[in-house]
Amino acid sequence: MTKIGELRDLGVAGLEQRERDLAEQLFRLRLQKSMGQQEAASKLKESRRDLARVKTLLREHALGTRAADAGA
Repeated sequence: MTKIGELRDLGVAGLEQRERDLAEQLFRLRLQKSMGQQEAASKLKESRRDLARVKTLLREHALGTRAADAGA
């Protein structure tokens, strides 16, 4: 599991690369699951959540805002 603070330090280019990597990893895990080779179902859930975190940060960068600013 990747922490949000670590992801914030990556920058936009790093986040975009991480998004591609996670999307590919998620595809492979789903393929393994459909073929009955999936051993760790928690890995699928973790990858899905990490991808959501990355997409959230990319959207924040696109809007020029941060989640902490919205609550204040």
